[in-house]
Amino acid sequence: AIHIGNTDIYADYAQYNPSTHDVELRGHVRIYRDTSLYIADSGIYNTETKRIRAVTARTESQPYFLSGKQVTSISDNAYLIKDGNFTTDDSPKPDFHLHARTIRVYENDRVIFQYVTAYVGKVPIFWWPYLYQSLNEAFSFTVSPAYLSSWGPSLLTQVTFPITAHIRGRLRLDYRQRRGVAVGFDSTIDYFNDSQARIKTYYLQDQNPLLNETAIPRKDVPTGRYRLSLADTTNFTDDIYGITNLTKLSDPYVMQDFFQGEFRIDPVPDNVLAVAKTDPFYTLTAIERFQANEFFTTTERSPEVVLDIKRHGLFGGPIFYEGETGLANLRLQFPQDSGFENYGTYRFDTFHQLTYPNTYFGWLSIVPRVGYRGTYYGKTWDLGSTMFIPPSNPLEPNFILPPPTLANPVKFDGDTFRSVFDTGAEASFKISRKWEDVQSRAVGLDGLMHVIQPFTNFSYVKEDGPNPTAVLGFDRFQPSTQPRAIDFPQFTSIDSIADWTVWRVGVRNRLETRRDDATITWLELDSFVDVNFENPYEPTDYSNLVNNLRFTPLPWMSFQINSQVPAFDKGFTEVDTIANVQPIANLQLTVAHRYLNGNPFFDNSSLFVVGGYYRIDDNWAVGVQEQYEGATGVLEQQRYSIYRDLSSWVASFGGVIRDNSGSKEYGVIFTITLKAFPKFGFDLNFDPSSEGE
Repeated sequence: AIHIGNTDIYADYAQYNPSTHDVELRGHVRIYRDTSLYIADSGIYNTETKRIRAVTARTESQPYFLSGKQVTSISDNAYLIKDGNFTTDDSPKPDFHLHARTIRVYENDRVIFQYVTAYVGKVPIFWWPYLYQSLNEAFSFTVSPAYLSSWGPSLLTQVTFPITAHIRGRLRLDYRQRRGVAVGFDSTIDYFNDSQARIKTYYLQDQNPLLNETAIPRKDVPTGRYRLSLADTTNFTDDIYGITNLTKLSDPYVMQDFFQGEFRIDPVPDNVLAVAKTDPFYTLTAIERFQANEFFTTTERSPEVVLDIKRHGLFGGPIFYEGETGLANLRLQFPQDSGFENYGTYRFDTFHQLTYPNTYFGWLSIVPRVGYRGTYYGKTWDLGSTMFIPPSNPLEPNFILPPPTLANPVKFDGDTFRSVFDTGAEASFKISRKWEDVQSRAVGLDGLMHVIQPFTNFSYVKEDGPNPTAVLGFDRFQPSTQPRAIDFPQFTSIDSIADWTVWRVGVRNRLETRRDDATITWLELDSFVDVNFENPYEPTDYSNLVNNLRFTPLPWMSFQINSQVPAFDKGFTEVDTIANVQPIANLQLTVAHRYLNGNPFFDNSSLFVVGGYYRIDDNWAVGVQEQYEGATGVLEQQRYSIYRDLSSWVASFGGVIRDNSGSKEYGVIFTITLKAFPKFGFDLNFDPSSEGE
């Protein structure tokens, strides 16, 4: 045994050369330096330079392991390995390793490989001429044999790796028997002031571009299909930042066919550039929005500049001011060959509002408000030459024109200026009562306090200008099942403003208890209804009665019902229910139901969703999800999965069955994912259509 500073050397035989300061080592050589271990058959250690030269050696620096025919120390905490192997699997026969002609290791920093081959067991699966591996960033490799009826038998592969300390890359190489070979490269770039850019590319020469597992017919889909996207956030200074979201697609179906997970969240990707200056009192924003994909409807803003003044006290007094002023060059671009006519104009809009929040008698909160909005339009519809048939459904707004068509174009009129006056008031108060003797560990109660908060909001809006139907619609009213905002600036459909007088009345009930030295809401129920003296968006005397219930008795149990029913007048019924429970540590269950009936804009629905995840032990887990539409009697989706932790790898096997309005789609996938460091977590994914997102 030899002890030199922070280095301990053990060998069967050692001989020291005082002229060269080399220690020759033979037999069962082990060198411990700091937290690193070098093991070799023989080697040479220099006591002056601390360089190590070893033959047929391996080194261990958790959580990675290296071996090679020759190891040479090139500096402190850095060494060169020739004909070497790298793995994160601590076993005599690792299930994954990288073999390289040369490996340069800089401990706690990076590993650089040249001419490297990736092996699963003894099977080579990838080769790179150069590979940079950060020891602080995760490296992952995924191989996914899959089957989807619209793809055929498929193999999806991806490698995620650091390129530099601030750039990470992901290489995709996919094969689909019915589609062909696809290649993609994604990159994440971190740069100054916590700024980040994310680039995604994907391309394939589709052998069956018209292949369609839905009931909607397709035509004119190119064989060369691609997606290019850039999502960037740049922090120029502490108060100036820029946002870029750009997406170029080959056709309107490429995301639906190959990135269904993203498609479900954002079926029409946006293309927008924005720069914003923030301040405690205001935000100044410049926006450029354009139609990069001619098959999607886009409201172009070329450009739009908006000054948003946040609510603040005027001159330190009790009256508060807020406002918003914007200038925009707007154009509504419809898809090519849609038959609709594009239109555009300039718009200047300015909004100003004063509020006077105060508390009376120590318990009654009243916030009156008064505001003004002025809007200039460079162009309007010529209603004298336009035939407009009001909708027959009493729940539909009767002043919003359908888009003009090329066959029956709408003629334009001159410019106009519209004034909008708004006023109203909000009021609320609270009463409460405590029951300290209410105690129950079973339902998580440590005392109980009931808080009742009646509230009301009266809103009056008077529009003075052109007929609201004549206003060109850009920021226009969009139908929704949710109650609309009745205040400014929360109501943002500024091109669909008409006279309204609405009185919203409701009550909020909360049951609160103590837990972990904090007050938590055990149960909450919000109820309200709108009295429509005049409401062009909902032409009935009363809105639906809205009830939102949230019940969280325990950290592992939650229950929520959001409902609205036509209690006082004509309307529609909607009840959304979801329950989540984790009765034991390894079991999670979810049950949800959506019921919708009688809405003029949306189909009736009675959708049931049931799902669960069970962790059998440290190595095995199973998952299931079922989605059934009761209105049509269709089992829309079935998903089943099995997960297996394989030390350095995670394997999952699953299947999915979808019924797309009569056309069924089947999918099966087997995924193996390399965990860079076994102590790190992993994502579970068994849906082939969303693999790699």
